[in-house]
Amino acid sequence: MPTSPSSSAQAARESVAQRLRELRIEAGLTGSELAKVCGWTHSKSSRIENAKTPPSPDDIRRWCEACGCPRQAPDIVAQSQNAESQYVEWRRKVRVGMKQLQDSYVPLFQSTRMFRVYSATLVPGLLQSEGYATALMTSITEFREIPDEVAGAVAARMERSRILHQPGHRFVLLVEESALRHQVGDSDAMAAQLGYLLTAGALPAVSLGVIPMATQVRSIWPMETFHIYDENLVSVELLSARVTVTQPSEISLYLRAFEELRGMAVYGAEARALIVKAIDALA
Repeated sequence: MPTSPSSSAQAARESVAQRLRELRIEAGLTGSELAKVCGWTHSKSSRIENAKTPPSPDDIRRWCEACGCPRQAPDIVAQSQNAESQYVEWRRKVRVGMKQLQDSYVPLFQSTRMFRVYSATLVPGLLQSEGYATALMTSITEFREIPDEVAGAVAARMERSRILHQPGHRFVLLVEESALRHQVGDSDAMAAQLGYLLTAGALPAVSLGVIPMATQVRSIWPMETFHIYDENLVSVELLSARVTVTQPSEISLYLRAFEELRGMAVYGAEARALIVKAIDALA
């Protein structure tokens, strides 16, 4: 796995910078000469080449023209825009409230046939009960100081979770046992959530695995929550951002990690026993 989920986005930015640097070198231009032709400072050229400042589409077009290869500009513009779209700040996504964020996932959910979700700290959104989701989103809203649309966001999440009952979708959901012990909301809300896991985990399309805390030999470490949609896209959740991974080689890493984690999990009666144990611990 990458050292940080955000490395995928940074690598994409660096790839754009490397491509621009190669064009300059192939054109026989120094950084100062290119800056002069483009009409900006040498420091700007340096920041772009070192992936410190993302170039605008106009910057890329000027750069390519200065290097005598204007026809390469459209491809590099597209590459740069894709790189920047991989790293989306949560505050920008939720600045008008969390309901819009929940609704934004509906098209992706409907088009996905196989969902793979791993979570070390929380019950996955698809399996959250209303009380648990309310407590969680209330905490997020307060921490981020964003508009309070908790009721609408929870309703949207509950509606979105109906996909568990729709034909044509499969769900493989993995949680660390510790996620069953992190209390979200009061004891009643947490008990209701754990009880719901016993029911939802028995749905025909759902495979719910729990990785025991007592696992002695781990082939892979606990990590950030990530969702794999078919084999086309991975979404990784950080405190400050959601990183979208689309590069096939990196998706393969997440698929490999998921299979390793899946192999450490217990299912069926053993998973239910861990959930019941977590319920008993609330008393």
